[in-house]
Amino acid sequence: MNNSASAPARLIAWAVDLCQQIPYSLIAFLGRFSIAAVFWKSGQTKIEGLAIDIVSGSFELGMPRLSASAVPLFEHEYQVPLLPPEIAAYMAAFAEHLFPILILLGLATRFSALALFGMTLVIQLFVYPDAYPVHGVWAAVLLFLAAKGPGALSIDHLIARQYGYNR
Repeated sequence: MNNSASAPARLIAWAVDLCQQIPYSLIAFLGRFSIAAVFWKSGQTKIEGLAIDIVSGSFELGMPRLSASAVPLFEHEYQVPLLPPEIAAYMAAFAEHLFPILILLGLATRFSALALFGMTLVIQLFVYPDAYPVHGVWAAVLLFLAAKGPGALSIDHLIARQYGYNR
């Protein structure tokens, strides 16, 4: 920008330049941590025997099993089409634990993000259609991770560097 630009234009240019200095890996890690937490916490409501919350520091290590309330939740509230409630409950509990762990580690991030994006679409279309503001945010983060990847603070990055893949 030239020196003859107005003070507001210089201020805007300075602010834009400052924002462009935010490291992509920081943005991606924050997105990975946040979206993983959303799905992990939801998954934790569907199981018993294993409870891990790194933010609050609560840990119960044991053999996970479907909670007594999970199947009735899918029978009466979630009612996902084409799947029996028992199968839907197990699939959701499994997906809400596996994919957040992978995303948090930055391992198979793009595929895990797409899996949770699919789950988000099912929730939006069939379970809570009025929750589009929340689901839109989830979808944006998941599509961002699928499109741009997990950033340098990830196992995916280490694997790509090891094998000379720079995308």
